[in-house]
Amino acid sequence: MTIATRKRLVTALLIGPSAAWLSLFLVLPFIAILVFSVGERAPEGGYQAAFTFAQFMNLPARATAFWNTMILAPVGAFFCLLVAYPTAYYLAIKAPARYRMLLVSLVVVPFWTSLLVRTYAWIFILGARGLPNLLALIGLPDVRLLNTPGAVLLGIVYGYLPLMIMPIYVSLEKLDCRLLEASADLGASPVRSFFNVTLPLSLPGVATGVALVTILLLGEYLIPQLLGGGKVFFIGNALVDLFLQSRNWPYGSAIAVTLVSVVVLIITLAMRLAWRFAGTRQVDLV
Repeated sequence: MTIATRKRLVTALLIGPSAAWLSLFLVLPFIAILVFSVGERAPEGGYQAAFTFAQFMNLPARATAFWNTMILAPVGAFFCLLVAYPTAYYLAIKAPARYRMLLVSLVVVPFWTSLLVRTYAWIFILGARGLPNLLALIGLPDVRLLNTPGAVLLGIVYGYLPLMIMPIYVSLEKLDCRLLEASADLGASPVRSFFNVTLPLSLPGVATGVALVTILLLGEYLIPQLLGGGKVFFIGNALVDLFLQSRNWPYGSAIAVTLVSVVVLIITLAMRLAWRFAGTRQVDLV
């Protein structure tokens, strides 16, 4: 056996298990959904074999769910970024080294509790006996916070903030502080050093965090359902309705295929932006 053949065999053995796993649980289900999307709804519900693009032509019927998702998901990711970047910057650069790991652990602590439990806590906080009750005591009655887009955005930021912080923290932690010192020695102000040195070098982490949060939000179901009160629909809510209640599998599959296409587009754009602005073709993933 030649050295080249041995290397190929070792590579195949290393990649084989993960490739089989992805094929079984990612590629094959997507192929099934793709086949369903060009079918028809059976009279009793479910899937009936056919070849038609009628389901895709009917996508505007769920335009509200699409628009809510395409607007609130990027906006939610943006607000996550506004909170996450200063937090990650402090953890990676300003926080004392002996307390850094403890502070990073505190960022991850919310993941130890179910998202369902944490979202129910926000239902109480934003409900009539929570913040609206306190606002009524100071002369602001009839303030409705729950079942609004604002409540959904608040739940999104709270639920997905750690996923935005960690990639940015990893990028900032790798920052060579000598670059900042050199920038200061050359007469640059702290603000200019940040925009010319720190921010460009942390863009791969920013792109990763924004892409990760946005992709997960595109399929979000729980937060809009609980904090939106059935008034703020995401694509995830539409899919649950079509697959489990209406049993219109072809239409739900067409929406799912469209959603996957949007996710692939977002990943491609995010990675290209990271490569262009950071001047590198390697993006750190957490």
